[in-house]
Amino acid sequence: MSTHIVILGAGFGGLELTARLSATFGHEIDITLIDKNDAFIFGFSKFEIMFGRQRREDVSSYYAKIAKAGVAFRQELITSIDPVARRVVTDRNTYTADILVVALGADYDYGATPGFVEGGHEFYSVDGAVRLRDVLPNVTSGNVIVAVVREPFKCPPAPCEAAMLLDKYLSDRGVRSNINVTVVSPWAIPIPASVPASDAILDRFRERNLSWMPNQSVSSIDPATKTVHLGDGSTLPYALFLGIPVHRVPAVVEASGLAVDGWIPVDKANLSTRFPDVYAIGDVTSAPVPKAGIFSESAGRAVAEHLIVRLREAGTAKPYDGAGSCFIEFGNHKVGRVDVDFLTGPSVVAPFTEASLQGAEEKKQFAASRRRFWFGG
Repeated sequence: MSTHIVILGAGFGGLELTARLSATFGHEIDITLIDKNDAFIFGFSKFEIMFGRQRREDVSSYYAKIAKAGVAFRQELITSIDPVARRVVTDRNTYTADILVVALGADYDYGATPGFVEGGHEFYSVDGAVRLRDVLPNVTSGNVIVAVVREPFKCPPAPCEAAMLLDKYLSDRGVRSNINVTVVSPWAIPIPASVPASDAILDRFRERNLSWMPNQSVSSIDPATKTVHLGDGSTLPYALFLGIPVHRVPAVVEASGLAVDGWIPVDKANLSTRFPDVYAIGDVTSAPVPKAGIFSESAGRAVAEHLIVRLREAGTAKPYDGAGSCFIEFGNHKVGRVDVDFLTGPSVVAPFTEASLQGAEEKKQFAASRRRFWFGG
């Protein structure tokens, strides 16, 4: 009987793991890939939707088109996970796995911040980006606040990217001079892992008169007075509040007993959990890397290598390196890049490649190569 691997979540990590296992084993193993959505969308494509440059369907890669040997995709909602029995129940089926991999990402808890639901917007979900597409054209004056409610949060550069892209969007509309754009962050610098990238972002902020408010959290929003209440007791008026909401594990993961102190703890080298034959990758874990797609992808790669060595009973798997390249939108179609290595050396290494038109082309190629590998035959 062939090994049955069940992968929960078809984001960066789940897709990378699926594609690598299929490329190695083909029909020798059975892979069931489960996701509640019908399509994959790169996180950075939400900006395309938000600013009206592309529609949701333009940036969707549909799971039904996955052409991979040994892989069955199921669009189903996961209702329970038993990590001891490796049993997964969905709204349609029950699956028992020889090896279970949880790659369900982080969910958003909008209700955790008083006033957010009533008075704020977010661009971290596709639905939020779609709503903003209709809101942004009506913003003509006042303060636009881009705020990280609290850490941890996905994609460290995204709040600053949003500000730099808003600057370009509002300038193109001829209303930028009437609008202040401020980023509120719990961090001292935009990207703690990379001082050079942070310096480049803050240089751009000074050049374009964008405000950076470090070492701050958001305690609540008052929609009636259009006021943001910060963690230190101070307030900011706003015309538009773009918040990065509180992140949490999906409720089904919390109910499973996999999470400890909010996230799933994993072995740093191979991303196994404390339950035999159960692994976890990406934003759902407490692995010592940022919550970002590129690190979920490298985690998927590491688990794939570990499972290939294990199932083939040959070779040695390299430990998870926590490495990846992160693209940063600076506006004017220019994109910079940070290459980060969190785990292989004695300290974090994160050189920065300055923003350029060539960087934007590299980002397009990055997306195209992933689509080919994850979805192609």
